Amino acid sequence: MHPPHVRQRALDLRSAGVPFAAICADLGIPRDTIAGWLYRTRDKTPSDPDLRCPFCSRPARPVDDPARYAYLLGMYLGDGHLLMTRRVPLLTVACDLRYPGIIAEIEAAMLACGARRVGHQRREGRDAVRASWMHWPCLLPQHGPGSKHDRTIALAVWQRAVVDAFPGLFLRGLFHSDGCRTGNKVRRDGKVYAYPRYMFTNKSADIMRLCQEALDRCGVPWRMCSPIQLSVARREGVVVLDGVVGAKF
Repeated sequence: MHPPHVRQRALDLRSAGVPFAAICADLGIPRDTIAGWLYRTRDKTPSDPDLRCPFCSRPARPVDDPARYAYLLGMYLGDGHLLMTRRVPLLTVACDLRYPGIIAEIEAAMLACGARRVGHQRREGRDAVRASWMHWPCLLPQHGPGSKHDRTIALAVWQRAVVDAFPGLFLRGLFHSDGCRTGNKVRRDGKVYAYPRYMFTNKSADIMRLCQEALDRCGVPWRMCSPIQLSVARREGVVVLDGVVGAKF
């Protein structure tokens, strides 16, 4: 299933007089698929664009709720998966049933970003929060085959603007998915000191770098415990994250 903007590009190229072979070469998808778009629907009345999608609307516009989008993007990069089914793309975010507040926040973010309804698939203490929508590929261009840590993860220009405007909510999504707030103890001079800290773990170097950049933007000091694990332990940093992330709920 190809996103609507790809089909629209084929139609636009055809309207501009571009030869069929050149359209196929430009899009890099099967000729039969493009032929169906260009010729078999010639006598049909084109459907109206889905106005829920900010990029397929005419004219295009910014995302409707950038704050909730920043949160959803963080959750997607952590525990999300976009399945390109033969019918409609399916966005799934895996959650722990112990945290109903996070589940509700993900559902609200999906609805705010364009989904008409959200479903839940619950089994063995897990909840897969799911929503089908043709335009998820427009909003989540990082989708692709295989694991995220095996491919490049880079933000589009418009996504970068959203994350720069709402770095705290982006971090909230990242830490709600692949992070935690925990206690740590150290022994010095025979005394035990306990303090809270935040941990973030992700195998993708690109996603880890996005987390680091958002922490820098919020003025939160961090350090790497290993190539896949980040720690925020200094008191001033923990205070900031307590305000934008907090304990899972």
